[in-house]
Amino acid sequence: MKFFHFASPFTFYHLAGKATPWFAWTAAILTVVGLYIGFFVAPTDFQQGEAYRIIFIHVPAAWMGMLIYLAMAFWGAIGLAFNARLPFLMMRALVPTGAMFTFVALWTGAVWGKPMWGTWWVWDARLTSTLILLFLYIGTVALWSAIDDVKRSDRAGALLTLIGVINVPIIYFSVIWWNTLHQGSSVGFTHAPKMAATMLQGMMTMTLAAWAYAIAVTLVRVRRLILERERKTEWVNNILSEGS
Repeated sequence: MKFFHFASPFTFYHLAGKATPWFAWTAAILTVVGLYIGFFVAPTDFQQGEAYRIIFIHVPAAWMGMLIYLAMAFWGAIGLAFNARLPFLMMRALVPTGAMFTFVALWTGAVWGKPMWGTWWVWDARLTSTLILLFLYIGTVALWSAIDDVKRSDRAGALLTLIGVINVPIIYFSVIWWNTLHQGSSVGFTHAPKMAATMLQGMMTMTLAAWAYAIAVTLVRVRRLILERERKTEWVNNILSEGS
C-alpha cells in the first residue's frame, strides 16, 4: 500500500522536494573528491600514460547511460502494467540526463581513442551500440513530441523503451561477443579489478557522484512535470499562487 501512497503525484512532489538537496550536495562533494583522486592521487598508467585519466569521466558516464535507460524501461513497464501517471513522468524526467551521459561517454571515448587508436572514431561494436543508445534516447523524445495525446504518447514512449532495452546487454557484452578495438572491462562481477586501488576508488567515487547527480536532476525535472500535468488541481494552484 505504501507504493501506491508514494505513487500519488501530490505525495511524491513534496518527497522529491525534500530529497533533492541531499542528492545534489552529495553529488557535488563526491565529484570534488573523485576528481581529486583521479587527477592528483591515482598513479600514471604504465601503458597509456596520463591520457588514461579520462576514464574517471568516461566510464561513469557510460555506465550511467546504460543504467538510466534500464531505469526508464523499468518505469515504463510499471506505467503500462498499472496505468499510473507517475512512472511515465519518471521516464520523461530521466531521458535528458541519460542522453547527456551517453553523449559524454561517446565524446570522452573519442578523446581517449585519438591517442590510443590514432583516430577519433571507429565503427567498433561497443561504440556503435552506444551511438544507437543515444539515438534511442533522442528517438523517444521525438516520439513523445510527435503524438499530441499525452496518454498515447506516454504509452508509445514506454513501448519503444522496452523494445530498445535489448541494446543495453549488447553494449555491455560487445567486447566479449566480438573482436573489438575497445578494451575489455577492468571492473566486473566475475573477476577482480584490473587496476590499482586508487584508480578504482576514484572511478567508483565518480560513479556514485554521477548517480547522485542523476537522481537530483531527475527529481527536479519530475517535480516540474507534475506541476505541468496537475496544473488544474487545487493543490498545484495553491503552490503556484504561493510561488508568485
